[in-house]
Amino acid sequence: MNTILYLYLCYVIFYQSVKVAKKIERNINRMQEGTTFVYKQLVFDQSEYRAAAKAIERLIKKGIIKRVSTGVFYKPKQTAFGELRPQEEELLKPYLFQGGKRIAYITGASLYNRMGFTTQVPNTIKVASKAKRVTTNIGKTQVKPVKSYVDVTNENYYLLEILDALKDFKNILDLDKKSALTLVKNKISNLSENELSKMRRYAIKYPPRATALLGAILEFSNKKTGLESLKSSLNPLTTYKLGIQKETLPTSSNWNII
Repeated sequence: MNTILYLYLCYVIFYQSVKVAKKIERNINRMQEGTTFVYKQLVFDQSEYRAAAKAIERLIKKGIIKRVSTGVFYKPKQTAFGELRPQEEELLKPYLFQGGKRIAYITGASLYNRMGFTTQVPNTIKVASKAKRVTTNIGKTQVKPVKSYVDVTNENYYLLEILDALKDFKNILDLDKKSALTLVKNKISNLSENELSKMRRYAIKYPPRATALLGAILEFSNKKTGLESLKSSLNPLTTYKLGIQKETLPTSSNWNII
């Protein structure tokens, strides 16, 4: 190869690398601390991928960004007490959304800890979705997929969180049933009639124990609209052993909960 041509190609490659690196740094500087991002959010062409990968590796070595998992990064938030790691929801954000739309949510023990039902901190995070299986690792924490009962959206995931808690009520570790029921009743009392209508529809797709417990809570909270649809979806001969005392939830016996 002609020496001049070779030097020119080296210059072009070097210039492109510098250009891509500056573009990435500008985009990262615009981001808020504590937010996660993926490659495509840095806005570079497919031809710039290799240069972008090298630039990102340099920024990781400098501590400007951190890697969450393959292709997912975050910009650390600096506080007076040192570097603050983003919360699980933020770390998993690239997996919970697709094309800007929510398709998944965190469930299981991690959710129940956040809801105040348990002090247990799990080593595994469960992510529920009907659209995709989310399997990855966040540091030493394993992320496992769970099939959601309905399609997940940003308008319904918080209702599904409550229904998940009712479904797993009996098996949540260290659960104080009386306190947990109070928390659930408070959450439900703040829902609009439209949200309650959605929740009743979703509950029918859940295991019967969740449907029955929701029905008992709604009846006790004097939110009796639409309870017939919940009741009719249940087998009248089936009992649900949830370990809930009648004095804790007086309407439990109306829904065969013992």
